[in-house]
Amino acid sequence: MSNGNSTRFFDRRSTALVVVDVQDGFRSYDTFAEVAAAAGRMVEGATILGVPVIATEQYPKGLQHTAPEVGLPEEGDGVTVVEKSVFSAVRADGFNLAGRNQVLVCGIEAHVCVAQTVLDLLDRGVSVQVVTDATGSRHANDREVGLQRLDRAGAVLTTVEAALLELCERAGTPEFKAVQKVIL
Repeated sequence: MSNGNSTRFFDRRSTALVVVDVQDGFRSYDTFAEVAAAAGRMVEGATILGVPVIATEQYPKGLQHTAPEVGLPEEGDGVTVVEKSVFSAVRADGFNLAGRNQVLVCGIEAHVCVAQTVLDLLDRGVSVQVVTDATGSRHANDREVGLQRLDRAGAVLTTVEAALLELCERAGTPEFKAVQKVIL
């Protein structure tokens, strides 16, 4: 099912990347290293392409800050870090897409904070792609059910490579060559 605009081609001028709660407090999850590394590739590619990054941190006093593997550039260099206690990033103080109407979302946990963020974005008419290889949950079943729910709600499921190459739009450019090094 589609919300009418979720399958539209994403371009870097209209897109933001939201990295939800990839924090050190979730390091015990079996898939944490894989998710953090993939989120890091998304952040690196987004930075190359000039796509703004919003990283959220759920209760950082208890769950600590964004994992270093994510490789967040300094805040202000196209990066905003939003601390939150609500599950949906959209409902957190300081969350602002700055006029972007297409959002790539990845992070932890697929069935809670990622899901509620995506559903709120869809409700606001934002086109959403969920980067599946950069999204995880503590339990595999929760991840799968969360992703199925988001697919049915109208989000498009994608991967790091597909998302970054879609934002590149063409081969042969300096940005493409830089992104190619990130995804190889």
